[in-house]
This record gives sequence, structure tokens and C-alpha cells, in this order.
Amino acid sequence: MNLVLVGAQWGDEGKGKIIDILSAKVDYIVRYQGGNNAGHTVVVGDKEYIFHLMPSGILHKAKVCVIGNGVVVDPFVLLQEIKEIKKAGIDIGGRLKISALAHVILPYHKILDQLRETKRKNKIGTTGRGIGPCYADKIIRCGIRMVDLLNPKILSAKLKDNLKEKNEVFKKVYQHKGFDFNSIYKEYLNYGKLFAPYISNTALLLNKAIDANKDILFEGAQGTFLDIDFGTYPFVTSSSATSGGACVGSGVSPAKINKVIGVAKAYTTRVGEGPFPTEFNPSFGKFMRERGREFGATTGRPRRCGWFDSIMVKEAVMLNGISELAIMKMDILDGLKEVKICVAYKYKGKLLREFPHDFEVLSNLKPVYKTLAGWPKVFTKPRNFRELQPNAKAYLARLGDMLNTKISMISVGSAREDTIFLD
Repeated sequence: MNLVLVGAQWGDEGKGKIIDILSAKVDYIVRYQGGNNAGHTVVVGDKEYIFHLMPSGILHKAKVCVIGNGVVVDPFVLLQEIKEIKKAGIDIGGRLKISALAHVILPYHKILDQLRETKRKNKIGTTGRGIGPCYADKIIRCGIRMVDLLNPKILSAKLKDNLKEKNEVFKKVYQHKGFDFNSIYKEYLNYGKLFAPYISNTALLLNKAIDANKDILFEGAQGTFLDIDFGTYPFVTSSSATSGGACVGSGVSPAKINKVIGVAKAYTTRVGEGPFPTEFNPSFGKFMRERGREFGATTGRPRRCGWFDSIMVKEAVMLNGISELAIMKMDILDGLKEVKICVAYKYKGKLLREFPHDFEVLSNLKPVYKTLAGWPKVFTKPRNFRELQPNAKAYLARLGDMLNTKISMISVGSAREDTIFLD
């Protein structure tokens, strides 16, 4: 069975926990897009792990973890992550594989990312980690890949070409001194030596695994509405965060994907700038942010919070081909007198039941809510569906009906055991 797991909102849905749970049932875990602008949090016992590039399945012994060609890799960050994992007593052994075709983030990508944001009138809210500029270089065909770090001649030629052009831009547009070839060349040549044992033809590796009837989990980062094509552009990430990106970012054919599982919070959050139709008012937003510990795993930035938006999640179900949905953080809604679900939008007197792509419409529409009764705060975590409060069950039933999708998992806490399975 080859599964793709995707976020159905603006990322931060709690994918890390579901990936960790599903990883126990598969042989390979593949990260297929994004970079260290994303973070997956996994809680095991009293230990919390935060992964930025490393597939979350690394916590499970004997699982092969793959960083696919669709990922952009900051070698310094990945090296630190490997050190932290080893320090925690986790044996990586030969379990980590990095695509030779994955593109590399260089120092000028990060600085350019930050400088561009200062020039913008409408801030995007970038993490400043060089993700966008690295993907841009990939598209305009001047990028440096992991395989290039293994070839001193190729690395030298590509780096010289890049700096010749980019240093002019840095000096004349941003009044920045630019970058020294020798220091970057030495640093990244050293990265090549350090990562050489991990770099391989991962597309071939994965297709051979499929031929051998191995099970693969494709791990998405961010969420559907941060997708470069289908997200709330331009307030998006720079990669294909939908299920289609799993194939492009790994070298596995769409014909070999068996199922897509979506992950959504019982409410909605987003980090950074951009339209957010169901966002709470500031005081209630602060209350829910603190209750749900809604701060970015990568940046620590506070997340904006709002009610569940069934229009956007229904769009995500369609775009990704989601057949099952995991609903996360149900426990954060415990104790509220009422809960709301956005069932439509209103714009200039018109009722909209489809997610709009016009930025002006999306920024000025008003949500139409269905209000349901809340349920009391519980002090003993429910361990099966029967133990959920009746109104919580009613809320989930309404979500399933609206989305026309099976809810197969419900999370009522951060630990592995705080998960209810509905099979």
C-alpha cells in the first residue's frame, strides 16, 4: 500500500503525529516537497521531537527514510538535525537516503529571501530560510543539486556562474556586499563529503521497493492552501504541497499511489500573512492560541486561529483525492459553549459555496456559519469513539456529511495513544 498524507488547510494541521503513527505500518517514509520552512512535531512519552527536513518515520527502527528530489535541502540544518537525532539515541544507520537530484539552499538564497521581503509593500510572511529563491533557481536552471556537491569541478563552475550574476544584484539592488566564492565552495564541498553516504538515486530505490511489495508513506509538508498553484497565492509556499507533488517530488508514478489521507484541525490556523475568512476576533484568537499552543514548530511565530472552514477543506478533498480524513486537536474545543462551522461565504450580497481564487473576493467575503452546541471539558481522555461527548460526536458527524468524506482518525491530545481510530 502506497499512501500520501497531506494537509487540508494552511499547514500546521498535526501531520507529524499521524505520519509517526502510520510510519509503524510501512517500510519507507518519503518527504517529497518543501524545505526547513516546515516543522513536524511528534510526542513520544515525555519526549517531543521537532523535525524540519528529516522524515518523521526516523523514530521507528528499521524504517527507510527518504528525502526526495522535490525537497530543497539546507545542508547545515540537516546536519544539525542528524546530530540531534543521534544524540537522542536514535540509530540512523543506512536508513536515511537523500535524492541526488534534490536542490541545495545556499547562503545567498537565505539573504535574498529576507531582503526581498523588506522591499515588498504587501509582505508575504516568508520564513526567510531561502526556500523560494532556491526553488526559483531550480526553475530558471541555475540551481545546485546534492549530486553537484560530490563533484568539485561541477560545484565550482556552477557556484562561480551564480555568484557572477547574483553578486551584481546584491550590490546594485540591495546594497549588499555580496558573497565570497572560496568560503562557500569550501563549506559546501565539505557538506558533499559528509552527505556522500546518504546521497543516492532515490527514485530507483522507491520503484524497486514497490516492485518488492514494500509499503510507502509519502509525507507532505505545509498544506493544500499553501500550494504554489492552488493555495491563497501569493501567500503560499514555493512547492507543490498537494498529493500530486508526491509523484513529482519522488519519481513514483501516480498509477502506483493507492490512497490519499488528509489531515485537518477541528478548527483552522494559519501562520503569516494572507486572507483568512474564518479568523477569530483578537481576544478569542489569543485565548484559542494559548489553549492550543498554536505557535510555529519551525519559527515559533504565533498562529492565527479561526473556526473550521468546510468550504476550503471540501476543496482540499477534491484537489488531493482525499478518501480519509484525520481530525486533529478535538480536545482544544472542549469546554466551549458553542462551536461553529463555516458552510458558505457571502460577498456583495451573493452566497458562495465554492472557494474563490480572486484575491479581492477572498479578502473581503464574510463567512456564513452553522452553530452547534459545545461540550464540556473532559479530564479523562476518551480512548474510543463511544467515550466522546455526544455533542463532539455530532460535530464530527456534521463535518463528515459536509465534506462527504470518511473520518478515520480523531486526535484528542498530543501523544500517540491520544488517537481514536474509526475503522
